[in-house]
Amino acid sequence: MPSVLIVDDQPSFRASARMLLESEGWQVVGEAADGARALAAARELHPDVVLLDIQLPDIDGFEVSSRLMSNGGGPVVILVSSRDSEDYGSLASRSGARGFIPKAELSGEALEALL
Repeated sequence: MPSVLIVDDQPSFRASARMLLESEGWQVVGEAADGARALAAARELHPDVVLLDIQLPDIDGFEVSSRLMSNGGGPVVILVSSRDSEDYGSLASRSGARGFIPKAELSGEALEALL
């Protein structure tokens, strides 16, 4: 299974996502609570996938995704949010992210479908 970095400012979501993904066989290699830490962790850990919340306290997920994609060959970025994808219009596709999963629908299967 691909390795995953979970980025979200809510510790409870990070813990829930980790438990869910690990129980389905995914390898969670790290967590980050904001955009700056996400960028640093991605450089250090080289995850295959970054599960990235859109609403972060410093840099929004769209900008983090754009930065991760800027040098090419970066991880696959999957955006997550408690809001619907329609709330963000074309921002998700312009960020370079592979896709979007509502937080309430997160599963290993939903993640795998986007890879």
